[in-house]
Amino acid sequence: MFLLLCHRLSTMALDEFRAAIHHGNLADAISNVQQRTPQSFNSHTLSIAVTGESGAGTSSLINAMLGLRAGDEGAAETGMLDTMTEPMAYPDPFLPGVTFWDLPGVGTSYFPLNTYCEQLNLSRFEFFIIVGSQRFRSEHARLVREIQRMGKRFYFVRAKADMDLDASRRQRPSSYNEERILQQIREDCRGGLAAEGVGHPKVFVVSSWEPNRYDFPLLQQTLQTELQRLKRHAFLLSLPAVASPIINQKKATLKGEIWKTALFSCLLAAIPVPGLAFLCTFFSFRKHLFQYYSSFGVDDRSLSALARQVGNPTRELTAVMTSLGTTPVTALKLLSDSVGAAVMVAEYSWKRLPIFGAMVSGGVVLVTTSFMLRKCLASVADDTQRVLSKALEAEREKAS
Repeated sequence: MFLLLCHRLSTMALDEFRAAIHHGNLADAISNVQQRTPQSFNSHTLSIAVTGESGAGTSSLINAMLGLRAGDEGAAETGMLDTMTEPMAYPDPFLPGVTFWDLPGVGTSYFPLNTYCEQLNLSRFEFFIIVGSQRFRSEHARLVREIQRMGKRFYFVRAKADMDLDASRRQRPSSYNEERILQQIREDCRGGLAAEGVGHPKVFVVSSWEPNRYDFPLLQQTLQTELQRLKRHAFLLSLPAVASPIINQKKATLKGEIWKTALFSCLLAAIPVPGLAFLCTFFSFRKHLFQYYSSFGVDDRSLSALARQVGNPTRELTAVMTSLGTTPVTALKLLSDSVGAAVMVAEYSWKRLPIFGAMVSGGVVLVTTSFMLRKCLASVADDTQRVLSKALEAEREKAS
C-alpha cells in the first residue's frame, strides 16, 4: 500500500513537472522536484550495471549481493570463460525496485575497450558498480570517464581480496599484515580514481566468497543507506528526456504559425514604399523573438527566477545558451546583415519593373522571415533543453 501511494505521488509530481514545462515555467518545474520528499522515491526503480574487465568477478559479486551461490536458482552464471554477449538482469529481492545488470567484460575480442560503451549502450543504466580484480587499469579509467561524462555515479569494488591476501601470506609470511595489505589495495584504487578527477570515491575491497568479511558488509550497507538518494539522482537525470517531447511539441506548434507571419510580412512588403520590406521583417522578427523566449521560459525574467530557484548565478544558465541571445540587440544585428542585402536587390528591381519589384520584394521578405523565425525557434527550443539540464545538474550537485 505504501509503495502504491508513493507511485501515485510520483505520477502526480511528473504530471505537474510536465505542465510547468508546457507553460514555459522552468522555475516551477524545478520547484516541483525540490519539494519531493526522499520517501517519494521509494517506488522508483534503479538499474545498476555491474561491469569490469573480463574475469573480474562481476557475476560472483551479484550472486553475493543477492545472497546466492553459483548454481542456485536465479543466480548469475559464473565461470572461467566470459561467454556473455548481452547484459543479464537480476532483481534484488531485498532492495525494492533495484535490478543488477551483469554486463559482459570489457576488453575482450567481442567487446573491445574502444567500442565497449557504445556496444552496450551504457547510458540506459542509472548507476554503476565497476569491479576490478587487479591493480587500477586503463579499462577502469575508460569506464570512469564515460560514467562521469554521463553525469552518473558509481562504486568501485576491488574483488578477490582473499586471493591477494593468500598470495601475500605465502610470499611474505613474516611481515604479513592483513589490514595493511587491504589498505594498500584501497589506496591504489583511490589513486587511480583521483587521477581521473573523482573526488571522494567510494571504494570497497571485497571477496564474493566471504560476504561477511572485508568491506562487503559496508558495501551492502552503503547501497541501502544511499538508495533513496541514488534513486533521486537517477530521477533527475531522466527529467530532460521527460521534457524533450513537450518542448518539441511546443516548437512544432509555434513552427506551424510561422507561415502566417511570413505571409503577412510578404503582403506588406509588396506595398511600394521604400524600406518597408526591411521594416516589416525587422519588427516581425523582434516581436516573435521575445515571444519565443517568453513562451519557452528562457527570457531574462524567467531565467532570473530559475537561477534563484536553483541557487546559481543567472550567468551559469545563460552560458549554455547558443541561440541569438536573450536580448534582441545581437539578434537584430544578425537580421540586418542577412536581410539588408537581399532587400536592396528587391528595391532596385522595384525602380525598374514595379510589378516585378513588388513580387521580388514580397518573395524576399516571405523567405527571409520564414527562415529566420524557424532558425530562431529551433535555437530557442534547444536552449530551453540545455538550460533545464543545467538547472537539474545544479540540483544533482546539491544532493551529492
